[in-house]
Amino acid sequence: FQVLSSLGYHVVTFDYRGWGDSIGSPSERGMTYDALHVFDWIKARSGDNPVYIWGHSLGTGVATNLVRRLCERETPPDALILESPFTNIREEARSHPFSIYRYFPGFDWFFLDPITTSGIKFANDENVKYISCSLLILHAEDDPVVPFHLGKKLYNIAATSRSFRDYKVQFVPFHTDLGYRHKYIYRSPELPRILREFLGKSEHEHHH
Repeated sequence: FQVLSSLGYHVVTFDYRGWGDSIGSPSERGMTYDALHVFDWIKARSGDNPVYIWGHSLGTGVATNLVRRLCERETPPDALILESPFTNIREEARSHPFSIYRYFPGFDWFFLDPITTSGIKFANDENVKYISCSLLILHAEDDPVVPFHLGKKLYNIAATSRSFRDYKVQFVPFHTDLGYRHKYIYRSPELPRILREFLGKSEHEHHH
């Protein structure tokens, strides 16, 4: 947030329901609804300023659920940024057993509650086929939580999808030697330039 703020962006974020200061209990549908509500709140106040959606890790599932809905109702954001994304929650679980359980305290309901698990998809790979806006994917090669190959696979699906044919789709890998792993991409001195170049171009693209 501090990096984005230092670049002149306003950052609006919220706790998932049931975590931090948010009441309720988490569900894929509920988290997506909350994100939609926050987006509409921002759009009502942002005037002509561009609005970008940024999702990290599990949040990429919420972000693509949100942006798919926004595109379906023809109110797309100006760009979507996915940091350390997976393809869908089942592939993530198969690729790295208990990774999310281990690295997200409190998210053990994913794997340990069979009732919840059966209804959870977070299908990034399916959602990107219905998204029409600029897309940037950031992933570190040494990510121990969401394997790099899942982020790359998601990029390949998006890059060949007809929904993105008028939009820029970009994948930026971060070499293992940098040691950014799952949550330190923000430390990259290249990040401001990457964002400036990507968002600068996306702001000038036409929108349907």
